[in-house]
Amino acid sequence: MTGHALGPTHRRGRLRRAVVPLLLLGSLALAGCKQDPADTTSASAETSASPAAQGAGTGGAASPASGDGGQSSGAGSTGGSSDGNGDGSGASSGDTAGGSTGGSTGSDGGTTDTSYAVDPPGPFTGLNRSDVLITSTDPLPDKLIERVRSVKGVQTALPISVGSASINGRTLMVAAVDPTTFRAFTPDVTARADFVWDRVAAGELAVDNEVDKRLIDKHDMMQLGSAASSPVVHVGAFAPLIHRSVNTPAERPVIQVVMNEKRGEQLGIPQQNAILVDTGLNTPSALKGQIDKILGDRASFDTLALEFGNLGQTAVLTGESVSDKVGTFTYTSNPDGTINPDPAWIKEYIRTEQVPIIGTVTCNKGMLPQLRAALDEIQRMGLADKIHPDEYAGCYYPRYINHDPSYGLSLHSWGIAVDLNVPENQRGTPGNMDPRVVAIFKKWGFAWGGDWHYTDPMHFEMSKVVKVG
Repeated sequence: MTGHALGPTHRRGRLRRAVVPLLLLGSLALAGCKQDPADTTSASAETSASPAAQGAGTGGAASPASGDGGQSSGAGSTGGSSDGNGDGSGASSGDTAGGSTGGSTGSDGGTTDTSYAVDPPGPFTGLNRSDVLITSTDPLPDKLIERVRSVKGVQTALPISVGSASINGRTLMVAAVDPTTFRAFTPDVTARADFVWDRVAAGELAVDNEVDKRLIDKHDMMQLGSAASSPVVHVGAFAPLIHRSVNTPAERPVIQVVMNEKRGEQLGIPQQNAILVDTGLNTPSALKGQIDKILGDRASFDTLALEFGNLGQTAVLTGESVSDKVGTFTYTSNPDGTINPDPAWIKEYIRTEQVPIIGTVTCNKGMLPQLRAALDEIQRMGLADKIHPDEYAGCYYPRYINHDPSYGLSLHSWGIAVDLNVPENQRGTPGNMDPRVVAIFKKWGFAWGGDWHYTDPMHFEMSKVVKVG
């Protein structure tokens, strides 16, 4: 039987900080560990093999991560793989589709094991269905949530906090939740696995078993950001989480990383900006009209159950400073893997301007000053010949990585990443990017894909806000 594997990590590590609002958590990086591929139907015992030695899980139950790791205020290098797509109007191969973080070490500023712990979770009491995910760029009022709950046909509605995290070029949906109430919305095998929710309550992460295992390091650590200061958090368990179109060939994870609410506050995820809805015996479409009237233009209604349609979603990046600078948007998806962002957001944030060396670029207005400053300095330092304008592969290109929704939105959808000198800087290679150019880009708030475990040396992405002028 193929399916999911679920389990806790063998030892706990020490803890430390686009939905589908796309919440950009800065530019996050993810790491965890692999688990045995055994086909199991219940929570497995803790494993002792290292992540590197174990295969990806495909069983039907939770499985443990196995490594030991610590959290630090500084992160190791992160990994990614480019998506290999491109044309004259967008990014070519600079999106990364996997990778792993480097090692994590403790620091004087590191947090303790209990810094992000919450009360132990309550026992399993039953299941709810994840039929609809309502998402917003802003916190949803309690009164609105109660009105959704009161719609005839709604079985229950649970507020959670969500955001899209850029992790080594992959965009993963992360959720901050109350482990006691959220567990009921996950698949039966996950909901019943106490160790999963114990680990989440303790401040660790639960990662969907379908997440690319190349994003996981040997110490079971996940770097939540591409900036050097991004926190590194221990992965406590692998488990199937919230999926779309369950039990069909189109099934795929929607929420791929889960943490407790205290950890979510550390990451700057907007609080209570989403609602999981169980529509009971009703199809979501039967209730959509009533719920849409309650939501107005405040939030998006995304059907997760077995219904089809191009419904709106919301893109919010986690990480307050970057997200505030580049904006959040709603979007719809196209069959070819591209997306249609809200025209009002495009008008407000996307600009076509001239920059040094490269020439004409179309990018996010929040990123352009830093891009211009970096290229200005490169030119002043006599390094302009180290960037080849005819090998620039684009900035703003709204689409999924690999044109596949299961990989998440590309950061090019926000217009905050550029791909340079593409032919000699392919993914998985050391590349040929001049280290002085790299240092200048980093100075101006960009993360470089060449630092990642699975390298993408053509790729520079905005990872923090740097004041220009």
